[in-house]
Formats: sequence, C-alpha cells, structure tokens
Amino acid sequence: MTGKEVIELIKNEGIQVVDLKFVDLPGLWQHFSISAREFGEEAFTEGVGFDGSSIRGFQMINESDMLLVPDPEATFIDPFTSVPTLSIICDVRDPIHNKDYSRDPRHVARKAESYLKSSGVAERAYFGPEAEFYILDSIRFDQSYNYGYYHLDSEEGFWNSGKEGTNGEKNLGYKPRYKEGYFPVPPMDSLQDIRSDMMLTLERLGVPVEVHHHEVGTAGQTEIDMRYDTLTKMADSLMKYKYVAKNVARRHGKTVTFMPKPIFMDNGSGMHVHSSLWTNGTNLFFNKDGYAQLSDAAIHYIGGILTHAPALLAFCAPTTNSYRRLVPGYEAPINLIYSQRNRSACVRIPVYSRSEKAKRIEFRCPDPSANPYLALSAILLAGLDGIERKLTPPAPIDKDLYELEAQEKVKVKSTPGSLQEVLGALEEDHQFLLKGGVFTEDLIETWLEYKRKKELDAVQLRPHPYEFALYFDI
Repeated sequence: MTGKEVIELIKNEGIQVVDLKFVDLPGLWQHFSISAREFGEEAFTEGVGFDGSSIRGFQMINESDMLLVPDPEATFIDPFTSVPTLSIICDVRDPIHNKDYSRDPRHVARKAESYLKSSGVAERAYFGPEAEFYILDSIRFDQSYNYGYYHLDSEEGFWNSGKEGTNGEKNLGYKPRYKEGYFPVPPMDSLQDIRSDMMLTLERLGVPVEVHHHEVGTAGQTEIDMRYDTLTKMADSLMKYKYVAKNVARRHGKTVTFMPKPIFMDNGSGMHVHSSLWTNGTNLFFNKDGYAQLSDAAIHYIGGILTHAPALLAFCAPTTNSYRRLVPGYEAPINLIYSQRNRSACVRIPVYSRSEKAKRIEFRCPDPSANPYLALSAILLAGLDGIERKLTPPAPIDKDLYELEAQEKVKVKSTPGSLQEVLGALEEDHQFLLKGGVFTEDLIETWLEYKRKKELDAVQLRPHPYEFALYFDI
C-alpha cells in the first residue's frame, strides 16, 4: 500500500481518526491521534512532530523534537474504537539530521534485515514467536514507603477450588490443577470463546493465526500462535497480538498480563522463538542427512545463539521478573544445550514434520516482556555471528536435562540467574550486535542505564513482602 492508497482508504471507509503508533525502547506501544481531515499524504514523507523527551529511552528535554513517519504498509482499522479509526505503525526520525532514529526499535529491526541480505548468508529470515500470557479476573498492586503488595485472582485459579459462592453465584468446580492446564476441554478450559475472539480479531487485522489453546498454568495461562513472517513484520504482528489480547480481554471483563512469572509455584510465560534462514526459496537450515535434519549453517547458527546467550538475554528476557521464570522445575529452558524434541534445552529442534519447509530452530529462553524488534534482531545477529565464525555448540543431549546424572550435569552450562548478570554480559559481549550498524553503542548504553536505574535498582532497594515472613521476628 502507498501513502496515496492510505488516503483513499480513509475516504472509502469513512475513517474519522488516524492513530499513529510507535514503540518505545522497553517495548510498549505509544500513540496519538489526528483528525482524518488534517491527515494528508505529505505525512508519509515529511512526518508528524512529537515530544521525544517524554518517551522512555528516547531524547533529553533539550533535544525533544522528533518526527513520526507513518508506514503505509503497516495500517489497520482499529477494532476497539467506537469512532472509525485507522491505526498506522510509524518509524521515528531525527528532524535535525533527517535520519532514522538510532534508538527506534523498529529501525533496528529493519537494519537487521538489511544486514542479513548484505552478509550474503541468506535473503530473508523467518521468525515465529510463541508468546504466552495469563488471562485474569482481577489484579491489584501498590508500592509505597511503608507497604508493598500485589493480589491477583482468576475464576480458574486452583486456589479457588474451595471458595464459597458469593452474590448468588455458585462455585462449580473445574479449576485446572497447578501445572495441569495443558489441553483439558471445557468446562475445565473456561477461556475457549475469549481465545477464539482474540484469534478472529487478529485475523481481521491481517495477522494469520495457526492455533490457540490453554497453557500449562492454572488461572488462565494461554497461548495463541501466529504464522511465521519476516523479522519486522513479525515484530509488528507481535505488537498487534499484545494489543488485541489486552483489549479483547477487557471487552470480556478480564485482564491480561505478559509478565514472565506472575504466579508463584506454577509455570511462567515464555516466548519461544522459532527461526530459519532462506535464499531463493531454499531453507538453509535443512539437510536430510544431518542430526535432526539440520545443516551445518543451522548448527553454527545455534552455536552463535548459545555462545552469546547471556548477552542475548539482556534483550530476550529483559526484566527482573524474567529470572523468576528461568529456574529449574517449571519447563523453563535453563540448559545451554540444543536437542531435538527436548523442551528442557535452550534450543529445541522441532521434528513434527520431515519437510524442508518446516525445518527451524526454537530458542526457548525469551519471554514476552521483550521488545520484539530488539529481541528478534539480537537473535538473528547472534546466529549470523555463529555462521560467520563457524561456532560449534556443545554436542546435543537427547535426555531430560533435569534428570541428568551428576557427572553429566556438571558439563552443561546454565543460563544466568538474574537481570544483573545478563546486563553485565551484554556490557562485555555486544560486538556481534554492532555489525552492520544494526545496534549502536548509544542504544546499548541507554538500554543498560535504563534497565539498571529504572528496574534493577528499583527492585533491589525495596523490601520484599516475603522478607517480613522470614525476618520480622529476628
């Protein structure tokens, strides 16, 4: 679609409001709206001004003027507004130098795709992230100088199995037991229609969906799998995915969280990322005679991911809460190894199909708190570094890695255990991200500073509620 065609769409569909969306550095959509009467074709070349100093990870107040440049290929009619509204995903531009903004995550994704082509390794990379989330009935949280708490609830939560009905409502049972929410039919799965509503809404926005289902966790853990796509388009689709999930849930009187670990003693929410490289319609990861039908290029790609995994997690599992999930015992992939079929490995090779088209690798450490533009770009660059340097990962292990004998287990490295560790790893190991100018030192420095000051320090300085149970009577 061109800018001219977007203007025609606005007229033909009776659009009254144009909503410009862009992503901040941590990974949340931001927006402002323009009257359709004021929106012209020149916006696609000249941009629309906004205050960059009010956006997380962007500009200082003395350099705040920035431009949004709408992408005519990234438009959709908003399904949640009562006034006819056209949403357009935008890129960010620096008006002084008239260049794409180095800290715009979407610009990073487009640069990663350009670098892939220029490298000569492949023409395109396909990605398929599987972002899990919880659908809840209520959430309360607050933090001050003299208190701190959270309280979440779900009709499905197994902790409500003994709850008496209130306001004339009965407790009808059918609560998924802890870690047993995977695939029971209704009425145990009470969220079938909500997930279907989410799926159909995504499809109306042009996001193909392959499957949806209840996930392992009690209290409404859910997964909706989108069809794979190229990097920037997939990141755009993941932003739509979160937008749709949150707003459809709200329409049903519920709320959604993509926190990696919102519930104690049950499974966290991951974002397993499938990827493959293609040239001239050929899957470069496929070799019918290789281990799990993997080519040498695929093995080296895995080698790059496992070599750089500690640094990668600074973008792929980028919150303090991420490391409540990456612990043993909850299907979390903490072992820096690869294996076919094996979900306890950091990199799994799916073997559902022996078709060349289906051959891919699955990096299981990421979670949905990640900024998809940065996370997918970082994964691609790590894999390309592995191919360029012919990095070889440790030999695959086709066993339950949680049940290894001690002499075997000591040979398997684990993922870092905290945000502090992965930020330190990124500081030491980020040269692979700078190739082709995809990431910049400025972006990485800003990311490290933001994560350390706004998140890591903020959590470390506050007393934890459970510390009172441990220490109050000392």
